[in-house]
Amino acid sequence: MAIAPNAQELTAEAQAGSTSSQPWPSEKAGYFALFAIIFTTFVTFLDQTAFGLLAEKMKVSFGITDFTLGLLLGPVTVVAYVVVGIPLARLVDIYPRKYVLSAGIAALGGIMALGGLAQSLWQLIFTRLFVGASSSANGPGSYSMLADYFRPLRIPLVFALLQLGFILGQSLGNILGGRLIAWTESFGETVSFLGITIFSWQIVLLMVGAPGLIAAVLFLLVKEPPRRSPPEARKLVDPGASFGRKFMAFMGLDAAIAIWQRKAVFLPLFLALAMSAIESQGLPQFRTPFMVRTYGWDEAQIGGVLGTMLLVAMLAGIFVGGLFVSWMGKRYKDANIRATAIIFGCTTVVTIAMPLMPTGEGALICMALASFFGLAGAPAQNAAIQRIVPNEMRGQVTALYLFMFTFFGAMGPMVIGGVSTFIVGDEQQIWEAILITACLFLPLATFLMWRGIRPYREEVARLEAEGK
Repeated sequence: MAIAPNAQELTAEAQAGSTSSQPWPSEKAGYFALFAIIFTTFVTFLDQTAFGLLAEKMKVSFGITDFTLGLLLGPVTVVAYVVVGIPLARLVDIYPRKYVLSAGIAALGGIMALGGLAQSLWQLIFTRLFVGASSSANGPGSYSMLADYFRPLRIPLVFALLQLGFILGQSLGNILGGRLIAWTESFGETVSFLGITIFSWQIVLLMVGAPGLIAAVLFLLVKEPPRRSPPEARKLVDPGASFGRKFMAFMGLDAAIAIWQRKAVFLPLFLALAMSAIESQGLPQFRTPFMVRTYGWDEAQIGGVLGTMLLVAMLAGIFVGGLFVSWMGKRYKDANIRATAIIFGCTTVVTIAMPLMPTGEGALICMALASFFGLAGAPAQNAAIQRIVPNEMRGQVTALYLFMFTFFGAMGPMVIGGVSTFIVGDEQQIWEAILITACLFLPLATFLMWRGIRPYREEVARLEAEGK
C-alpha cells in the first residue's frame, strides 16, 4: 500500500535533508528491521489476546471475582513496568537498540511460557508482573530505530505497516487461541506436563511463548542504523538551571521536563490517550466474559468469528486511516491530531452501542468497527508525537507516551471489573459495567483530543519557522 506524500511530509523531508549531511541507511535493511519489529509486536499481542480469551477459564479455575480478574488482566502487568519501564527505554537512547529489543522479547517469550507452569493464582500473577517489564522497551526502541532508518516522507507508511503486528496478534490470537482452548478442553480439567499438574488451558500459555525466541534471533540479524543526531546536539536543560532541575535530568527525567515546558501541546494528547486507553484496552480483556455471559457463546466461537472480523476491520482501518490522514494533511497543518479527534468520536459511538446490541453478532460487529477506527487513528497519533519531539529525546518521550497508553490501558480491566463487582453488583450483567465505562471515558477522550488541535498546530508552525 502506497500513501501519497502530503505537503507537510514533503516539507519535513526537505528540512531533514537540509539539516543533516549524514546519508540515509539502505531501505532494504530498514524493511528487514521493520519485519523483525512487526513479528515482535505480533508475538506480544498474540500473548495478550490469548490471555484475554482465557479470562473466563481463569475466573472459574481460581474462583475469583471480576475485580480480581480485572487486576490479573490489567494492572499486574504494569507494576514492574512502572519500576523499570522508563529506565529500560533510556537504554534505547544509549545502547544499540537491536540488542535491547532482542533481550526484551527473549525474556518476554520465556516469561509467557512460565505462566503455563504456574501452580496457583499468585504464581500466575508473578509471571504477568514481568510480562509488561519485558516488553517496555519494544515501542520506544522500535520507533526510534525506524525513524533513523527511513526518511520523514516514508514514516507515515512505515508506521502504518508497523500496525500489522498488532493486527495479526489480535486477529490470529483470537482464531488460534480459540482453537487451542477448544483443543485443550479434550484433555479434561487438568493435565500432567513434565511431572507438574496444570490446568489444561495453561497449555495455551506454553505454546504462545515459544515465538519470542524466534523474534530475539531476528533482531540479532538487524543492522543497527546510525542515529540522525547525537545526544549532545541539543540541551533541553540550561546549564544555569537549579540543582533540582539538574538532578531530574540526571535521573533521566529530562524528557518529562521537556514535556512540561510545552504542556499546552503535550498534555491534551497524553490525557486523551490515557482516557481512551482505559476503555479501548479494558474492553478486549472482557470480551470473552461478556460474550459468554450475555449471549452464551464459547471461546472457540468467539475467537473464530471475532478474529476474522478483526483481521478485515483492522486492515481496512490502516488503509482508510492512511488515506484520510493524507487527505487531511493537504488542508491542515494539524492533520494528525485533527484526524485523530474525528476518529475518536467515531470510536465513541460504536463502543457505546456494542453492549446494547440484541445479538452476539451485532456486538462483535461493533467490536470490529471499534478496532477499525482504532487502527485508522494509530499512525496519525504516532506520527504526531514524532513530529514535535527532539531526536535526542525521542526514545524517552515516546516511552512516556506509550507508558500513558500502557498504564491507563492496564487500569481498564480493573475499572470494568470493579464496576461489575462493586457498582453493578451482578457479575452476570457485565454488559452494564462495559456501558458505564464507555459512556464515562470515551467522550472525555474525544473532547481532550479536540482541545489539542490548536496548540499542536501552533507548535508545528513554530518548528517549521525554526527550520526543524
